[in-house]
Amino acid sequence: MGLAASTSKTLSIWAVGDGRAGIDNQVLGLAEAIARLLPAEIVQKRIGWKGYLDPLPAWLNPAPAWGASSGSSRFEPPWPDLWIAAGRASLPLSIRMRRRSNGATFVVQLQDPRLPAGYFDLIAPPRHDQRTGARVFPITGAPHRATPERLAEGRARFAARIDPLPHPRIAVLVGGRSKAFDISAERAQVLGEQLERMAHVSGGSILATFSRRTPLPAREIIAGRLSHLPGWIWDGAGENPYFAFLGAADAFVVTEDSINMVAEAASTGKPIYIAAVDGRQRRKRLFHAELSQRGVIRAFTGEYQTWSYEPLRETDRLAEAVVLKMSHRTAKL
Repeated sequence: MGLAASTSKTLSIWAVGDGRAGIDNQVLGLAEAIARLLPAEIVQKRIGWKGYLDPLPAWLNPAPAWGASSGSSRFEPPWPDLWIAAGRASLPLSIRMRRRSNGATFVVQLQDPRLPAGYFDLIAPPRHDQRTGARVFPITGAPHRATPERLAEGRARFAARIDPLPHPRIAVLVGGRSKAFDISAERAQVLGEQLERMAHVSGGSILATFSRRTPLPAREIIAGRLSHLPGWIWDGAGENPYFAFLGAADAFVVTEDSINMVAEAASTGKPIYIAAVDGRQRRKRLFHAELSQRGVIRAFTGEYQTWSYEPLRETDRLAEAVVLKMSHRTAKL
């Protein structure tokens, strides 16, 4: 590994998010994948802007004192070797990071920042955003923290609760309200009935978890339909069994609004059904079309089938690309 050979020090990585779980998991997921390739120290940073700064475009936000806002992390030297950021709030600092560090920090921006690529060393957007370029490395879905080791650890931690459950174990990952999507009471009723039928006909069990974005009426309707079935409907209390559910499931039902949960489930190579919710979005349609062509997903109808595919390893693939590009840059210095 060229980068490892070029330096004896531990790689310093800042994983920069905005406090939203989906964003923080993406930057940490990539940072952890790089740390599996090279000795590295990861520091998690969070950015939040307040008042008039929040709505400003990235290039107009003065990033005062690099202190962001109340409750956010400090951003001051020594600068990291690698800056991994995601989310709109990170952009005012990301686009200035190379200048601040005199070019010493390698800047990776996840998602599509919708800014010129020259601000960054690498942009890693989802493939369905259809962005290309010399500094662009598209991936399927989004980076995440789901690894075989983490899923096995989670499954072992909750073995007493999960192991007695009958197969097939169907993990139900429910998202919720966003700009483009919602889950109405009527849609929740349909989804609950389909899940109930699938579990009943297959003789299996349900492992269900809800997002913080899931509307309360939808959560109550779905949980009510499933409560009499063998399984576990996590109510948000205690330690989160999410990784245990990923590791123990034989198949997944994921609502169509979530890219992160589909990407995490797709790392297992197990069948994924996409459940319809209210709303539509072109980006999600392109994402689902790609996964359908690769044999990863099928539409959810309440029927149980099984199939297999090569597990997606996009987080590791991106990590390898970052290390390679950092190595090439180091060789030129």
